[in-house]
Amino acid sequence: MKRGANRGGLHWSRSLRFRLLAVTVTGLTVAVVLAGLVLSGLFREHVQRQFEAALVQQLDQVTARLEFDAQGQPVIAAQALSDPRWLKPYSGLYWQVDAMAPDGRGRAGVLRSRSLWDTSLALQVDALADGAVHVHEVAGPQGAPLLVLERTVRAEGTDAARWRLIVAADLQATQAATAQFTRVLALSLAALLVLLAAAAWAQVAVGLQPLQALQRGLQDVQQARTTRLQGAFPAEMQPLVDDFNAVLERNAEVVERARTQAGNLAHALKTPLSVLENAACAPAPSDGAALAALVREQVQVARRHIDWHLARSRVAASAHLPGQRTALEPAVGGLVRVMNKVHAGRGVDITVALPDAPLFFAGEAQDLQEMLGNLLDNACKWAQSTVRLQAQVLGGLPPQMVVSVEDDGPGIGAAQRAQAVERGVRLDETVPGTGLGLAIVQDLAALYGGRLELEPADLGGLRVVLVLPAARETA
Repeated sequence: MKRGANRGGLHWSRSLRFRLLAVTVTGLTVAVVLAGLVLSGLFREHVQRQFEAALVQQLDQVTARLEFDAQGQPVIAAQALSDPRWLKPYSGLYWQVDAMAPDGRGRAGVLRSRSLWDTSLALQVDALADGAVHVHEVAGPQGAPLLVLERTVRAEGTDAARWRLIVAADLQATQAATAQFTRVLALSLAALLVLLAAAAWAQVAVGLQPLQALQRGLQDVQQARTTRLQGAFPAEMQPLVDDFNAVLERNAEVVERARTQAGNLAHALKTPLSVLENAACAPAPSDGAALAALVREQVQVARRHIDWHLARSRVAASAHLPGQRTALEPAVGGLVRVMNKVHAGRGVDITVALPDAPLFFAGEAQDLQEMLGNLLDNACKWAQSTVRLQAQVLGGLPPQMVVSVEDDGPGIGAAQRAQAVERGVRLDETVPGTGLGLAIVQDLAALYGGRLELEPADLGGLRVVLVLPAARETA
């Protein structure tokens, strides 16, 4: 079963690594592709604008060299144009002048550059405002793609004659440059993607190393090679490791407490069982009442021990449950009524002083009654005439409350106070009891994170101070 669990853990680790790598590489691929498309588009647009800007300069040069003769016909001196490509046939740079009639029709190629040789550029009729520039893409000589810029002008002194000036340039060089840039960009981005994927793999591998160390630590705990997770973990994982170690320590404490309680219970029951065994082996007494009284006494002692250990087990299981709260005043009121009946023959006066604001114990009502009942019963047994119970709240976090029970009895000396809370110790055998009352209170208080203190009372006897966790009053 352990091997299967280990294989499952390793499979989980590999699966997590695969998922992280898949998500990371997919994201990187999408990002690189989008970046390539954006960069390629930006480069293409930049080249196009630069090409158009250069062509506008050529159009301006042609416009500046355009003149009209006496009949209003356009004239352009070819030698006046500076670029030699105007004179080379099919050089890729062309100009042309079209006549535009008032009805929108015209005559193409009235004038054209030597580079057009015996062809002319055929453009659709376009409504152009004087001086405005339009941009087109058409097929030129030998089917080459051309970028065309056109504008209309008028001869001076005439309103009807309009002429369309056309400048065109071959786009093949620009398209080749754009394609070359796109190829280089694709190769560069592909190399970058490979490097990023390798970096992502290294990052995932390094990032999962603490999880693998945690897995090995858990296997060590499972196979009993250690009792807690050990090793150095990143700051992000250390709280998880600390919490897990706290759970392990808590479980170890519970197991150790269970073993101790089982041993204590067995040890506590040995005495009454031995007494009963001796009584059963001894000759039968003439008076059966004495034997019955002995059996009842030892059974009560055994029951008291069993009840005590059961109470400890119950509190250990529920002491740290959230949301528990028990009102102090009703519990105290019910216990005082019981004590007045139990000790009615002694004439003990029990006074209670509680604050105006209600107090709440952060625990179960049965445990609070067990603790306060033992304290009140013990005080009533030893008091001469007065028992006083007081309670108050301690400041700070977490909130705590202090309950004190004092009497006007003989009290206990400082040397005997430590013995008074030991299990089964009775300082005075003349007073009935089992010697478990204060020990029970101390153990229950400790399980709730509280404490029990013994000190001299203002009334002259013993003052028992019980500190317990308090619960806030709900709104």
